[in-house]
Amino acid sequence: MTLQTLVMLPTYNERDNLQPIVEKILGLSKEIGVVIVDDSSPDGTGEIADELAKRYGQRVHVIHRKERGRGTAGIAGFQYIVTQPVKYAIEMDVDFSHNPKHIPEFLKEIEGVDVVVGSRFVQGGRDIDRGIQRRIISRISRFIYRLILGLPIQDVGSGYKCYRKEVLASLPWERFYSTSIGISMEELFRIARKGYKIKEIPIHFVDRRAGKSKLGLRGYLEPSIVGIRLVFELGRA
Repeated sequence: MTLQTLVMLPTYNERDNLQPIVEKILGLSKEIGVVIVDDSSPDGTGEIADELAKRYGQRVHVIHRKERGRGTAGIAGFQYIVTQPVKYAIEMDVDFSHNPKHIPEFLKEIEGVDVVVGSRFVQGGRDIDRGIQRRIISRISRFIYRLILGLPIQDVGSGYKCYRKEVLASLPWERFYSTSIGISMEELFRIARKGYKIKEIPIHFVDRRAGKSKLGLRGYLEPSIVGIRLVFELGRA
């Protein structure tokens, strides 16, 4: 059966999470595959990814990178996906903070729009077990992107999204500022500026069940810093 959707999974030290989430994703439909982008994880995540690729064949593709960064990993994954004969791309976290059960909902809703955002902040969505530091930084970032940059989306920081492939192919990846989690907000800003239709659906975001977050303070602050840079970009436009 021909693949219609590729799910992009950035990884760094996710050996406890990778195989279970890949199996859940692939179990949803034979039309779904995954692209694992591993940043040379020292815990053996990359080796697990290679084993999954051998087991599942064309349904699992692995990209091994020497550099690190959630943003640049996402770009590498998307740039691969746009070269493939699929219709849709989904991005999500590997640590089960994003539940794979929502994937069929994304694929249903994408039929009428260009991008579907899994949102914690629309009716029915929830943000569970998040620390106070991340909540504060999230609120600051939302203020910049929604009010200052005029982005009409409630959950601008969501890392769980579904795209039509042509949307990703149209983005100027070489001009992106983000190297870490700011990529989620910058993607949506640039997509909205192009006039694509975006829809939010409710999800429950749950803090990771295994492993530790790899983000430091600089990573948490990046969305706000990138947002400010985009303000200046708008001013020059």
